[in-house]
Amino acid sequence: MPRIPLLLCGLTLAVASVQARDYAYSDAHLHYVDFFQETAGMDALLANMAAARVEHVLISGIPVAKKWHEDEPKRPRYYAGDDADAYWYSATDVIVAAALNKLPTEQRQRFHPFLSGFNPNDKNADAHIRRMLEMDPGLWQGIGEIFTRHDDLTALIQGDTPRADNEALARVYHLAAEYDLPVLLHANVTSKREKNPLYLAEIEAPLRNHPNVRFIWAHAGTSLEIHRHQQKLDFLLPTLERLLEDYPNLYIDLSWSVLHPYLLDAQGRADPAWVDLVSRFPTRFMLGSDLVGKFDKLGEGLQAFDPFLDALSAPVARQVARDNFLAVLPRRVQAQLPSGRSGGG
Repeated sequence: MPRIPLLLCGLTLAVASVQARDYAYSDAHLHYVDFFQETAGMDALLANMAAARVEHVLISGIPVAKKWHEDEPKRPRYYAGDDADAYWYSATDVIVAAALNKLPTEQRQRFHPFLSGFNPNDKNADAHIRRMLEMDPGLWQGIGEIFTRHDDLTALIQGDTPRADNEALARVYHLAAEYDLPVLLHANVTSKREKNPLYLAEIEAPLRNHPNVRFIWAHAGTSLEIHRHQQKLDFLLPTLERLLEDYPNLYIDLSWSVLHPYLLDAQGRADPAWVDLVSRFPTRFMLGSDLVGKFDKLGEGLQAFDPFLDALSAPVARQVARDNFLAVLPRRVQAQLPSGRSGGG
């Protein structure tokens, strides 16, 4: 007779222990400015980091600026607000550097700036990046987010569509290996209409040809625009499984467009297949907010992943929430991190 209440009590305690997890986060995908190179500022970002228990942030600019065209009577609010072009904007990195260089040392250590202000179609890009690294030694800790195939934004950017496997970016990847810099790469795995991994070869070639570069694949190759047309890519999970097995230099950014419909179902329950995938590769996944210039949704964006994290074992959940991002940073940076914050191994 008393065994049933005891069993129920044990189950209740087990559930409560999962629900009671408090996560500290690393945000592995945040843009300090928006598509007009404007920002709410560092004070706002720091306040929201404190409120959301975000300890570390990958901070970058936006590599393009949206044009307010002469023929448009109203300034667009987003890059998709009208048909005007966007153009490559190198000063985005200057804005990020200026904001960071004003911070005291203890605050700067929480930010991990990535260079993004270059044209991925220009074979001069690596020379520009090298100049930026030499102008501010020790500041930059990675490269990206590099925009290649990026939904409708691809069509709006002046010039040719960048590919992740073009010659200009091959030169950038060689430089990344030289400086031990991880690369955050946006490369959609398919188009809005094709129900197959149409562009997979463009991401796989860099993984194969540059094994010493740690690639973070933004949004796992997905996007909200793809989901509007296709809802869910059935091939995505087996594709990621194969790539993770074949390429130890691949890391996956689980930012917001991956949350639904992949990690969580319509009822907010974790997908067992994705729980299994992340558990099999516990050091290869990280979270990102992908905020652009405004930071009031930082806590809401990262805490939305908590139901998925709760479905993982506690050690793996901590790695995904915070440590895995830190583990891809340059070795010189990891050596300077406070004890216990040097990544998931």
